[in-house]
Amino acid sequence: MALVELTDIRKIYRIGDQEIAALDGVTLSVESGEFLAIIGPSGSGKSTLMHLLGCLDTPTSGRLVIDSVDVSRASNDELARMRNAKIGFVFQSFNLLPKFDVFRNVELPMVYAGVSAKVRRERAMEAIERVGLLNRIHNTPLQLSGGQCQRVAIARAIVNDPKIVFADEPTGNLDSHTGEAILTLFRELAQSGRTIIIVTHDNNIAARLPRRIEMRDGRIRIGVEAEVSNTAPLIAGIPEDRAI
Repeated sequence: MALVELTDIRKIYRIGDQEIAALDGVTLSVESGEFLAIIGPSGSGKSTLMHLLGCLDTPTSGRLVIDSVDVSRASNDELARMRNAKIGFVFQSFNLLPKFDVFRNVELPMVYAGVSAKVRRERAMEAIERVGLLNRIHNTPLQLSGGQCQRVAIARAIVNDPKIVFADEPTGNLDSHTGEAILTLFRELAQSGRTIIIVTHDNNIAARLPRRIEMRDGRIRIGVEAEVSNTAPLIAGIPEDRAI
């Protein structure tokens, strides 16, 4: 069974007496370990789709199953538990706490999850090492470059060992070289078994990923969802002392 299954998903927003179909009959399967992009212009439905997949909202109709759990009609508490246990988020604006150092920013999701202090330290250090920032562990976000902040955000997203990581325009605020290194890190995470879903409006980024899904007018654009067989290689590895 696929890790994520959407069947005839609709999301309707009501503004006064008007109904707006943000998603209009979306059916999609995502396998464990996939590395894919959801693309489309503003208003296409890609952000709404990410919110549903990320258990930030529920559909108006249709069926959404994540890791064998039907979350189509889940309560807010049930959605929160699913997010905490299965899902990590990486935001374009990083969303780091400016007064916390790297360690405390990465540790925070485990505090909410009730993880013991000893285990929090072990897992936070492992995640920080994974993104090559052990030498910056006591720096605050204001003392880091944009690329380093994005890597902290990735470490925070993976520290609870989620099955799915969502990244919203993860290279949008970064220069091209740093963006390449961040994509390489995501690819390594996918190769280790995590499912990585990047939401972007950048077709150049999407074309580099093994699979892309284009949204238009609340639907998956037929003929565009495809496997990409000849992606160019990404820059390999992120040395710990590389200031990105």
